[in-house]
Amino acid sequence: MILPPPPDASQYVAAQSQPVPVPVPADPGGQGEDFGKSSPLGFLILVLFFVAVAFLIRSMTKHLKRLPASFDEPAEAGKPAEGPGKADTEGSPRA
Repeated sequence: MILPPPPDASQYVAAQSQPVPVPVPADPGGQGEDFGKSSPLGFLILVLFFVAVAFLIRSMTKHLKRLPASFDEPAEAGKPAEGPGKADTEGSPRA
């Protein structure tokens, strides 16, 4: 079996000393000259969202003002407060 001659050392060093070119992407990810600039349409949509949020806050405030301070029924003076299951069992026989 015949082996090829060993590579010359000068070829080996020359191959390592050359820099490998870094591939540059063709598309820079949408960062052209207009990157980061907003259009007047985008500004109009943003203003409309702020107006809608203001109306929603106003409406929610009106609804919250209409709510009672407490949803508990006031207890009568001579009768203790009953639990949720005790009101239906007053006339029924006990087992």
